[in-house]
Amino acid sequence: MEYKIVPFVASISHNKGSSKDVAEQLEAIVKNYSDQGWKYIRLESVTTFVQPNNGCFGFGGKPGFNTTKPNDCI
Repeated sequence: MEYKIVPFVASISHNKGSSKDVAEQLEAIVKNYSDQGWKYIRLESVTTFVQPNNGCFGFGGKPGFNTTKPNDCI
């Protein structure tokens, strides 16, 4: 059996991002590789990059950051 390992890091914004957005990004990757003949087996963890927020005129800005959820928390 041949295996393919593909990294997955979702990207969402501070204000508009949700778990639904992350699920849609993962679904798109699974569908893409499924269309190529690969079979999805499992996901070990999900890392999401939350985009930085520039604030208003540079005030109140927030830096971007990663958040990770292991499989047993999903």
